[in-house]
Amino acid sequence: MRPADLALLRTPGVPTVSPDGRIAVVAVTAPDVDADEYRGRLWAVPTDGSAPARPLTAGARDSAPAFSPDGRWLAYLSAEPGGRPQVHLLPTAGGAPRRLTGAPLGAGAPVWSPDSRRLAWVARVPEEGRYGTPDAEGRVVPPEAEPPRLVTRLRSRLDDVGYTADRPSCVFVLDLPADPLADDVPEPRRLTDGSGEDADVAWSPDGALLAFVSARHPGADRDCVRDVFVVPVTGGRPRRVTRSRGECRLPAFDPAGTTIYVTARPDLGPDGLDVAARGFTLCRVSFGGGELEPVLDPAEHGRGDETPATVLTGGAALVGVERRGGVELLRVPLDGGRPETLVDGPFTVRGFAAAGGVVVATVAHDRSAGELVALTPGRRRLLTGFGTPLGATGRLHRATERTAVAPDGTPVHGWVTVPPGEGPHPVLLLVHGGPYAQWGWSLLDEVQVYVSAGYAVVQCNPRGSSGYGEAHGRAVVGAWGGPDADDVLAFLDAALADPALDAGRVGIAGGSYGGYLTALLLTRTDRFAAAVVERALTDPVSFAGTSDIGWWFAGAHLGEDAASPLAAAERIRTPTLVVHSEDDERCPVEQGRRLFVALHRRGVPTGLLLFPGEGHELTRSGRPRHRVARFEHLLAWWDRWLPVGAAD
Repeated sequence: MRPADLALLRTPGVPTVSPDGRIAVVAVTAPDVDADEYRGRLWAVPTDGSAPARPLTAGARDSAPAFSPDGRWLAYLSAEPGGRPQVHLLPTAGGAPRRLTGAPLGAGAPVWSPDSRRLAWVARVPEEGRYGTPDAEGRVVPPEAEPPRLVTRLRSRLDDVGYTADRPSCVFVLDLPADPLADDVPEPRRLTDGSGEDADVAWSPDGALLAFVSARHPGADRDCVRDVFVVPVTGGRPRRVTRSRGECRLPAFDPAGTTIYVTARPDLGPDGLDVAARGFTLCRVSFGGGELEPVLDPAEHGRGDETPATVLTGGAALVGVERRGGVELLRVPLDGGRPETLVDGPFTVRGFAAAGGVVVATVAHDRSAGELVALTPGRRRLLTGFGTPLGATGRLHRATERTAVAPDGTPVHGWVTVPPGEGPHPVLLLVHGGPYAQWGWSLLDEVQVYVSAGYAVVQCNPRGSSGYGEAHGRAVVGAWGGPDADDVLAFLDAALADPALDAGRVGIAGGSYGGYLTALLLTRTDRFAAAVVERALTDPVSFAGTSDIGWWFAGAHLGEDAASPLAAAERIRTPTLVVHSEDDERCPVEQGRRLFVALHRRGVPTGLLLFPGEGHELTRSGRPRHRVARFEHLLAWWDRWLPVGAAD
């Protein structure tokens, strides 16, 4: 894969399935490098495989499709170039779509009521005088003319959003007219005040209530607890359902309406901050209120899919569970029966939906960003070929799975991807972020670009990673740079025993937590020919006061005496490129700037590559031209210090 091949990448989202199970609809996103935007269209796919996928919409960026329960309508989000996503309605029998909303900051994914007569969603509401709202004379207020902000809470900002107190997230309901395509559509009704950053709406079976998650308890500004609430669809005071120390997401009513199932971290300890390596898993709570009850063991079943709901179907829940670099799909009977594995192996189940006796999943692997697969009893059917344009270049490469052993005997699982041709090839060791995350069976454009350029890429999931059980993840709590560093280096050494890899020419790169560990290793060893430290946490002290989550993250993950790569930067001699986004709220840009200055003042070969207007997610969702430019700069850096073909 070359940097320009990013334009060929097609990424399907989470599908929706028609009530009769015959049709799946999915949004497919593609970078448009020329326009420097992302394009998204909805595609319709017969679940029996009788016809290829066909485009259903032609909007600039369409997403979040949802079939109505009666099958007559498809609700979705659509955004014009430079615009905000708004709820649209498309008749499934044919016809033009209609826009239903004009939310100033955009609307969230629409959710249907059981009678197909109403839609609910969550949207941010801007305070008057901010974010482009008109002033008293009707003029749009520019950012520099906005009034000052008085910040009184620790939770005040969010990466890729910015300040949140003056644009709270609220629950909305829209009552559809008898003929949604011809009749006047009323204004959406706001049901909540957003005082707890409301999210994740779900309807009760009778359509009388909406469940959502929020943080409205005393001390909510100082912990990570989020509760389930219910509010009458006619309006009223929300009622708290959960009475626990858990972090809830994605509520869903059972068919009887007596139990609410959620995806949650069920217990965050007495201070509500014991989040490190605590995975989200399937739980339930009585509709009347009570404690969260785990349905799956949270220590072994951390949820890893991207489905924006807790999916209940046929007396079971569907759950995507992280497992050794993949995400497997489980069917979990609600009566306590044994879970059934629907998809496992070298795949990442990114999302799924079910209706009419069919489960449709978006499934990725190391050479595909995802394809739709239909699952019926005893059969799996591949439905799409969205990855064909990129695969046809011949520039995608298969990873080889390997396991090494750390000095204390702990197995370390990972992958090595080797370019074609005779070696030995120069090597790049990539360290993932998190740390509670995983490399694995999914297309990573960075790996493919490096391998196509002639580098062997080494990746592993050291202690601290997800997908190997809670104990594996919590092994680095308060000990970053300990067992995780041992594991990464042990896996690298084992990989370098392969004569196809050049043990004398190795570079290292990492982002976020991976940038932290990369920088820390540079203070301990000169073995690497060059390094890239990207969007990194480099100083835990300043991070705690500048990051959107730093006030709790640093203490919960690193501990009070965490090693600081910046404090030990005088020991770094390795040529190091520092990469950062200027609007990164997660790992603020000062973290990268200070490391660059510390290296430059001491004469270490370095550079500071800054991306204006980008946040922490540049590598995944940044502007297409910035993503291409980033690859070009990184390849130039590696070519300078670790050129391909330089070995004698």
